[in-house]
Amino acid sequence: MNYKSTREINPNNVKSSTFAALHGLCEDGGLYIPEKLPEVKLTYDELKDLSYQEISEKIIKLFFTEFSDEEIKTAINNAYNSTTFNDKDIVPVHKLNDKVSFGELFHGRTLAFKDLALSLFPYLLLLSKEKQQEDKKILILAATSGDTGKAALEGFKDVDGINIVVFYPKNGVSPMQEEQMRKQLGNNVEIVAINGNFDDAQSAIKVIFSSEEFKNYANEHNVMFSSANSINIGRLFPQIIYYVTTYVNLVNAGTIKAGEEFNVVVPTGNFGNILAGFIAKKLGIPIKKFISASNKNKVLADFFQTGTYNKNRDFYATNSPSMDILLSSNFERYLYYALNEDSKRVSELIKNLLSGGELSVNNEELKNIQTEFYGEFANDEETVSAIKEIYENYHYLMDPHTAVAYSVYEKLDEKYLDKDIHTVIMSTAHPFKFPAPIAKALGIDDTKEPYAILDEVSEITGVKFPEKLTEVRNSEIRFSDVIDKADIQDFVKKYIKDLK
Repeated sequence: MNYKSTREINPNNVKSSTFAALHGLCEDGGLYIPEKLPEVKLTYDELKDLSYQEISEKIIKLFFTEFSDEEIKTAINNAYNSTTFNDKDIVPVHKLNDKVSFGELFHGRTLAFKDLALSLFPYLLLLSKEKQQEDKKILILAATSGDTGKAALEGFKDVDGINIVVFYPKNGVSPMQEEQMRKQLGNNVEIVAINGNFDDAQSAIKVIFSSEEFKNYANEHNVMFSSANSINIGRLFPQIIYYVTTYVNLVNAGTIKAGEEFNVVVPTGNFGNILAGFIAKKLGIPIKKFISASNKNKVLADFFQTGTYNKNRDFYATNSPSMDILLSSNFERYLYYALNEDSKRVSELIKNLLSGGELSVNNEELKNIQTEFYGEFANDEETVSAIKEIYENYHYLMDPHTAVAYSVYEKLDEKYLDKDIHTVIMSTAHPFKFPAPIAKALGIDDTKEPYAILDEVSEITGVKFPEKLTEVRNSEIRFSDVIDKADIQDFVKKYIKDLK
């Protein structure tokens, strides 16, 4: 399978899957997308007896055709096993009631959905490097609003020939997310806090990736750049897998019948998670409606309601920090498919967004979009209220991102979401990663030290303190750098110069 840029008008300018995975971002600043999506229609009958690993093989083979069956099988078995995930199903489905289930994406090493792609991505990247006969050192630059950073650091720690630097907003992640990153082990990892927000870090990295000056500087030091964010196809396509397995698990449990449609509500920040579900639908998974759930940084919710994406607005630090994003990287890929794969139209709209901070689709385009997608938001108070409601009624504890999604689900009427159809809320993180909002929901003093809060939460709810957080709790802080957002590029240059 070949890949092209979302902005590429010339149909002959295509790259292999291994080139796309290795380089991450297209030279024109666009994102790699398949020249043509696989023409398959997955069915329950062909999937019903397969494990998560076996379904993974089927999906990855579709998008990485240069890898052998054995290479894919080995990579997947290394990524998804009893050491890397603490549930045999990898992504179990928890049925709340006849109307709603939760797809639990948080059973990996860092207790967040990012583990599902970032456990596999390092193997895909190393295979791509081998196929491309690339002998340069790889430097992965990543921006994180909380969960990507730790999952990427954990996935790539001590991998030979690859170094990774993660930038995160100093005051824009939860205390537990920061603890996880600052205590990360590995001889090839670096974690840097910035005085700024996630968009500042992500924008600076994109400039570095597209700068000829930076490419030449890196090349002089035998280094090449790659990405760990979901702009990389090696991060994006493994996320399709859990939408496929969620469908199979729903049918196996008798929640829906084979071929029956279900809705999906996704806490959405950088748009990779919900986009993977959208692609899963194109491969045959019967998803009826996608609901993009936002917090107070509701740029996506506004787009799906009005057709205008406007990032010229105030930025809010919320209690669901992984969604504190105003410029969603994967949104460009979604536009490509929503606008009938019209690269010229996409290029025009993205140019408007990057130059003026705003883009708009026309009324007909919006009407078509709303047949499959809609967006809504929940504020911090509604998020805490949702956590409280679900715990009191079902003794089930949600993290704040999942609570945003549940609150959005409750807000929507039949005009936008058919609630006679079963709905799956994609639960993106373990609640213990966010002590303060959980404490507020349970009536615990949220000003206490985070671990003290979690001890009390565990005692009250009976939810076991996660082993992985216990390991973090008992570890020493290794990284404490804080730089200004304007100094990111200088930091990267110095890091390259000092690489051994």
